[in-house]
Amino acid sequence: MHSQQITAGHDSTADVPGVLRSPASAADRPPLVFDVIIAGCGPTGAMLAAELRLHDVRVLVLEKETEPASYVRIVGLHIRSLELMAMRGLLDRVLRHGRRRPAGGFFAAIPKPAPQGLDSAYAYLLGIPQPVIEQLLEEHAIALGAQVRRGRAVAGFEQDDDGVTVELADGERLRSRYLIGCDGARSTVRKLLGVGFPGEPARTETLMGEMEVGVPQEEIAAKAAELRESPHRFWLRPFGGGIYSVVVPAAGVTDRSRPPTLEDFKQQLRAIAGTDFGVHSPRWTSRFGDATRLAERYRVGRVLLAGDAAHIHPPIGGQGLNLGVQDAFNLGWKLAAQIRGWAPETLLDTYQAERHPVAEDVLDNTRAQTELLSTEPGPRAVRRLLTELMDFDEVNRHLIEKITAIGIRYDFGEGPDLLGRRLPDVGVRQGHLYGLLHRGRGLLLDRTERLTAGGWSDRVDHLADPTADLDAPCVLLRPDGHVAWIGDDQQDLDDHLSRWFGKPAD
Repeated sequence: MHSQQITAGHDSTADVPGVLRSPASAADRPPLVFDVIIAGCGPTGAMLAAELRLHDVRVLVLEKETEPASYVRIVGLHIRSLELMAMRGLLDRVLRHGRRRPAGGFFAAIPKPAPQGLDSAYAYLLGIPQPVIEQLLEEHAIALGAQVRRGRAVAGFEQDDDGVTVELADGERLRSRYLIGCDGARSTVRKLLGVGFPGEPARTETLMGEMEVGVPQEEIAAKAAELRESPHRFWLRPFGGGIYSVVVPAAGVTDRSRPPTLEDFKQQLRAIAGTDFGVHSPRWTSRFGDATRLAERYRVGRVLLAGDAAHIHPPIGGQGLNLGVQDAFNLGWKLAAQIRGWAPETLLDTYQAERHPVAEDVLDNTRAQTELLSTEPGPRAVRRLLTELMDFDEVNRHLIEKITAIGIRYDFGEGPDLLGRRLPDVGVRQGHLYGLLHRGRGLLLDRTERLTAGGWSDRVDHLADPTADLDAPCVLLRPDGHVAWIGDDQQDLDDHLSRWFGKPAD
């Protein structure tokens, strides 16, 4: 197949990479069965598939693994991700499988409580097993009509003016309008696309796992208190049922594709704590490094990247899964609009324009947190100073809002501070705002009862409610819950409806 010049928004490309073993002529291309093929069925890929299906986009998710992960690693859903789950009616399901924890102590593990009055109805951390959240999101996508095929790996692709031809490892060819790489840090899609992934390689490595211990809790607590002010990345925390989370520095940087053994943990625990605590019966083990990389571009023509395929960073602060899910929420409605034919010309370009800076900020804050865990005297002094500064509410609040992503403000131009920010789950006549966003449409929340969504009513819902708990006459919300407009003038509203939701219907 011959690569052709592709024009899509402002992202035109020539000689777009992606190699098929046997390039085909246009006449030999497979039929266009799907609108979007997603490589990877982790949380990002599954969430994106569900978001697309809300708009009746034909979606196929390809997952190279034949079975879901069997290890029971606990991950944390931060405030913004919990809000997104509430927006799609998923939160009650997720809460049944998770454990709430205070929303504090995230930044460099400095033990400070969350500031009072965080502006969210979901101001907590939800600890949930990673296989469970992945299963819930995959089931959600399938229930909405997405197809998921396991044991199917992308081996090559070629894009042209009309779509993307994807070749699988077994030689099967599939055709779609777009291909999205949600296939992780070692993304095949990103590599075939030729997108640079600059950053820093891992300098240190940490072992993480969940296992049982063979000593009393009192002995563990005493040793943990003894090591609390040490420079080592160490903790041993109970999860219940006799299971402990164990984190300890590795002996060196190795191949992270090889899980550490129980003996690796014992050796490092003895080196750091003077005892291995009798650890045994591991449920899962893994290793992570402090590699930090960000894709140079999130989009090349009809191929896009999301989640770990677009950015990697140390897990400190627990932002990785959350960042990927939030990528999916930002991209889903925009790509659906492009496929459905009502997207404004540059709407899809705003995915990179909005999410790339967010990832840059996450990478920077994880770099800072990693430095604060250093054993060197300088970083230790900075850590002590920051610990003091976090006693000021403004400092603590800023860092918590950064880690939990509720402080994000997209650049929508000049306007009130709320413009570009997410709107909390405010009270409305029907109950709560997020209950009105389950269908993934825009929303005009109108306290004046004078405005209308007019020719955009097929894409934007309208709630006229003078009782809404809102310090503004009217706001226009995008499907991802960010405020796209504030005001009370119909013509100004129409201009912004056109900006975000295209031309009005006839």
